[in-house]
Amino acid sequence: MSRAFVFPGQGAQTIGMGRALAEAYPQAKAVFDEVNEALGQDLSALIWEGEAEELTLTENAQPALMATSLAAFRALEAEGVSISDAAFVAGHSLGEYSALAAAGTVSAADAARLLRIRGRAMQQAVPVGQGAMAALLGLDFAAASAVAEEAAQGEVCQAANDNDPSQVVISGHKAAVERAVEIAKAAGAKRAMLLPVSAPFHCALMQPAAEAMQAALAEVTFAAPAVPLVANVRAEAVSDAEAIKALLVEQVTGSVRWRESVGYMAQQGVTEVWEIGAGKALSGMIRRIAREISCAQIGTPEEVAKVTAAAE
Repeated sequence: MSRAFVFPGQGAQTIGMGRALAEAYPQAKAVFDEVNEALGQDLSALIWEGEAEELTLTENAQPALMATSLAAFRALEAEGVSISDAAFVAGHSLGEYSALAAAGTVSAADAARLLRIRGRAMQQAVPVGQGAMAALLGLDFAAASAVAEEAAQGEVCQAANDNDPSQVVISGHKAAVERAVEIAKAAGAKRAMLLPVSAPFHCALMQPAAEAMQAALAEVTFAAPAVPLVANVRAEAVSDAEAIKALLVEQVTGSVRWRESVGYMAQQGVTEVWEIGAGKALSGMIRRIAREISCAQIGTPEEVAKVTAAAE
């Protein structure tokens, strides 16, 4: 059986995530401690006892989700699971940083610092209210891309996340995205709705954030991942550390090619995926992309126990 470890992106955050793992596993608590120290902030207090509104801020949500994913992975390691038990790692948007931390490419501290910079830079790239994102349900990638192109009318409007065969997220200028919602409905979308996000991620408007990440990544040493990363913007496996850095810069403005990434892993023989961290959004997408792949979610001590018992 070939397995992949995948790591969730923004939107999966909830108050309390990872707390039971930190209480059950010293290795998991050590991740949160390392992230707190790296950021000079008691981020774990915010994650476990804070206000949802503050946790949802991009600059907090990104390192918080990475810390929770890596804590879950350390709990798995404590139960005898190794990174080499996976053929690939992959992550949805910021989840790539979680995947790379799990694969030994970057430390938890460096990943947290990079995600804090990334979150702030993405937030600051576009003034609040000028950008938007919308989910188009019931249209495939080609149809959604055509809708975005028609709606642009000289503004930015592009497919940002190709999540699964029936869910594409578009991103760009607010007026253009609003036009796209109406065009999508007329084109037969089951649903088309604006998303409650603070900035238009994964589109050309994020260029200032891409430049900020290029500078930040240049300061950090990356190792080759222990297992290949299936990169968002390539939808294929990459193992070269410098190539991965370049792709992380490209990812800020580029599309998250999740549907193709899962398809690639399926073609390479992956039959089982473990979604490590908060939520289960990726598992839902994976089931719609490749029904033959079984999915397990690992975000609590009970889920760690369940998958490690089944894997023995």
